[in-house]
Amino acid sequence: MSFKELYQPVHTIIGEGCINEIPRHIDNIGAKKALICTDQGLMKIGTVKMVTDVLDSVGKPYAIFADVLPNPTVSICNQAKALYDSEGCDYVIGIGGGSPIDVAKAVGILATNGGTVEDYNGLELSTHKSAPIIAVNTTAGTGSEVTRAFVVTDEKRKSKMLCVDSNSLAYLAINDPTMMVGMPPALTAATGMDALTHSIEAYVANSRCPFTDGIALESIRLIGKYLQRAVENGNDMEARTNMCWAQYMGGLAFSNAGLGMVHAMAHQLGGFYGTPHGVANAILLSYVMRFNMKSCPERYRDVAQAFGFNTGDMTPEQGALAAVRYVEELAAAIKIPPLKETEFDPKDAVVLAENAMGDTGMPENPRQPTIPEVVEVFMKAYLERRD
Repeated sequence: MSFKELYQPVHTIIGEGCINEIPRHIDNIGAKKALICTDQGLMKIGTVKMVTDVLDSVGKPYAIFADVLPNPTVSICNQAKALYDSEGCDYVIGIGGGSPIDVAKAVGILATNGGTVEDYNGLELSTHKSAPIIAVNTTAGTGSEVTRAFVVTDEKRKSKMLCVDSNSLAYLAINDPTMMVGMPPALTAATGMDALTHSIEAYVANSRCPFTDGIALESIRLIGKYLQRAVENGNDMEARTNMCWAQYMGGLAFSNAGLGMVHAMAHQLGGFYGTPHGVANAILLSYVMRFNMKSCPERYRDVAQAFGFNTGDMTPEQGALAAVRYVEELAAAIKIPPLKETEFDPKDAVVLAENAMGDTGMPENPRQPTIPEVVEVFMKAYLERRD
């Protein structure tokens, strides 16, 4: 008999105003002082203050580390951990998208396990549960608040480390759409495509199961219906709320089923050039789907059906192609830039491909590529070839 262990946070709250529920959960764990991990942008626009006002209203102390950058590095994690120690903190609050929450997870793991961030590059490498983590999500895309993964850039090797560890799961995940109203359209677009990539990759992953299939398809349906609306009108609370649900389900799906070749390649663009993660995924998604089509056309036809296509009279190949074209059209409609408009240099393609082959996401891809095939996908995206 085989068993499937499912991974998810202890508590999750979704809905307008749910940040007000944070204090009672702090009381539940008996925590004394938080380290808040966030970034300067969220400090400036007042998003962090929405949370600290809640904490201040009930006298909950905290220290703030606000120097998280996109694609956070080992040194940033070390700086945050040093502040955690010097301030006598005993739990972590991550406020932001994937980057601040990833730093919060790294700090939480280091607080109870010791060592260095590099020690946890891989699968389930810690011994002890992290310090309690409250993950307050401010983007509808990364899924970081509900996953057992955190991504840290090794600045020395110019590569991204994917640390997959159930001990890093948050105690409390918060998805309050009122905190996402101020997201600019480009960030809404990139993070939404990140969520779509999570769900599509989870649906075709080798470790998928009925649980991940169901939530991945519903996430895809919601993103197909609401992402463009959220990009075009950031005050559309119906769209924002449904994108919260979509990215939450996508996060649970890939945390339990795995990712694939899109993320394996996107991590290299982020580590090498600092390309925003959601943008990298959005650029590569349709090209990897085309590469994978011969291995799982029936699965991609299901994706097309989730997007709203009537696939009853379509062959698996026709349905798969409809899904790919929809992804391409959606990316264009929400103004995702092409690879040639990023820092990508074709001369680096072989090194990027070699590194992608060692990414922890690659084994879950339904079709195992060679290094030359990964290079070819990079180059097709760069030259915008869809053959």
